[in-house]
Amino acid sequence: IKGGADAIYIGGKKFGARAYAKNFDIEEIARAVRYAHLHKRKIYVTLNTLVLDREMDEVLSYARELYRVGVDALIIADLGAISVIREHLPDLELHGSTQMSVHNSLGADMAYELGCKRVVLARELSGENIRAVTEKCKPEIEVFLHGALCVCHSGQCLFSSMVGGRSGNRGECAQPCRL
Repeated sequence: IKGGADAIYIGGKKFGARAYAKNFDIEEIARAVRYAHLHKRKIYVTLNTLVLDREMDEVLSYARELYRVGVDALIIADLGAISVIREHLPDLELHGSTQMSVHNSLGADMAYELGCKRVVLARELSGENIRAVTEKCKPEIEVFLHGALCVCHSGQCLFSSMVGGRSGNRGECAQPCRL
């Protein structure tokens, strides 16, 4: 905020792509939201892992907690989670995560129709492809300018689970591609 950011992206303790990081608990998220809103900034929370059927009630419960403390949007990868959250929390803004692997305007528009106001495009796209998507699609578009560039396509990593038993799609990536 002091550096001029208009939004802060954070991960919570549940369903985030960095399961082994020191993520924010709900009380810390609530404090961050209050501080950010005091300065007219936004807080976006990642909920960007794949979700299993047995976890859907927990995802919805967690989304309700995040909504209650006032987060400005959730960044989501799982289509089922988008559907259930949209149904039960229609006022909560959703952003399609880069882990959704949206590579084209049709994919961006589909995420929009599911309820995503913004879509973070797959990291593998060239500037030319990004321009082509943004010229045609309905949602706001966001792109990564830096960060991990996985060997596998965004949101479809199997490398970490194959060589180390830690699924990148479940927030447990060991980042073997960096080695």
